[in-house]
Amino acid sequence: MTNNTNISIRQALFNKHMLICIFTGFSSGLPLYILISLLPAWLRSEGVDLKAIGLFALIQLPFTWKFLWAPLFDRYVPPLGRRRGWLFIWQTTLLLSIPAFGALQPKLDLWAIAYLAAVVAFFSASQDIVLDAYRRELLPDSELGLGNAIHVNAYKIAGLIPGSLSLILADYLPWSSVFIITALFMLPGLVMTLFVSEPELKNGAPKTLRDAVVEPFHEFISRNGVKSALLVLAFIFFYKLGDSMATALATPFYLDMGFSKTEIGLVAKNAGFWPSVIGALLGGIWMIKLGINRALWIFGGVQIFSILGFAWLATVGHSLPWLALVIGVEALGVGLGTAAFVAFIAHTTHPLYTATQFALFTSLAAVPRTFANATTGYLVDWFGWATFFLFCFILAIPGMLLLFKVAPWNDQKQPVGAK
Repeated sequence: MTNNTNISIRQALFNKHMLICIFTGFSSGLPLYILISLLPAWLRSEGVDLKAIGLFALIQLPFTWKFLWAPLFDRYVPPLGRRRGWLFIWQTTLLLSIPAFGALQPKLDLWAIAYLAAVVAFFSASQDIVLDAYRRELLPDSELGLGNAIHVNAYKIAGLIPGSLSLILADYLPWSSVFIITALFMLPGLVMTLFVSEPELKNGAPKTLRDAVVEPFHEFISRNGVKSALLVLAFIFFYKLGDSMATALATPFYLDMGFSKTEIGLVAKNAGFWPSVIGALLGGIWMIKLGINRALWIFGGVQIFSILGFAWLATVGHSLPWLALVIGVEALGVGLGTAAFVAFIAHTTHPLYTATQFALFTSLAAVPRTFANATTGYLVDWFGWATFFLFCFILAIPGMLLLFKVAPWNDQKQPVGAK
């Protein structure tokens, strides 16, 4: 039994599908990190006011509302195919539009930069819709966990380009060159699009735009009934709510605990990044043996109890060993939980309407990050840090309780709501 499991894991790790997932993750993460890491650094280095830079957070709205135009990508088939054709369009527009930042001057062209950033965000969100759909159609059910884990890891690693390499280059090169070089990292994804094959779709694409808009919702609701559909949607909303809120003000929390910026940079960030990457990879591998249902239970348990580490740190105060341990365990839990959660979302989509349903579910999952997290400052002011983290732990419980209905431990065939 162990032998067969080892062989299946080895085969799952070293195959063409996993290599493609590296490219999809990298292509997806790069433009977003350009917007949230490189763009603010450029604006601030050019003397733009912090309040104006803060407003640039609004350019992330396309990632929350992407399900509105996702049906177009299910309905219409451009040259190269339904997935490869749209990927080529959005990757090409990103490759051409990102260098345009370097032609503008922040103090003189701030509004133009804002408009361009919104356009790039739209292109990036559109690419994400198609990449998610392509990945779901490419991967068999047995590879969903590992494939999505590798995608997520490549997504995070892509952030090192605009968040590290590009900033170093900016000390030696003009910003116009920095944006051109950064944009060129879109080329691997574009090359992948040209050389991979189009996923096979047995029943054909939706025949009308109305079918592409209405049928994804009708199919999802009618698949297991209204009650099951609502349970799945509630689970998607609640599963990562507590963890998302607990980490929304992480850096201010560390500062309030007396940690210096250097300590935060060296300990907190490094202790968080690598456990998160390792957790996602281990989660994908373990899911081959565990299945999605049991992975959601085990990984969700690690994810929820890691929140209590922050409450403990709030009582301990300044302690570098405890800081590293708490951040490392929490990041490991996030990596594990994300691997299972993304696999669950992928499993829940129907092949005919992958783009629309995947976009809807991921948009719903982003709602806590966009709106609930906006209340965290008020909650900390009201509760204090330790009680706030206990509150976040309580908010994470409903997502775990919903597993009894959505992904029962003993039912390893498939989660409720899966096609």
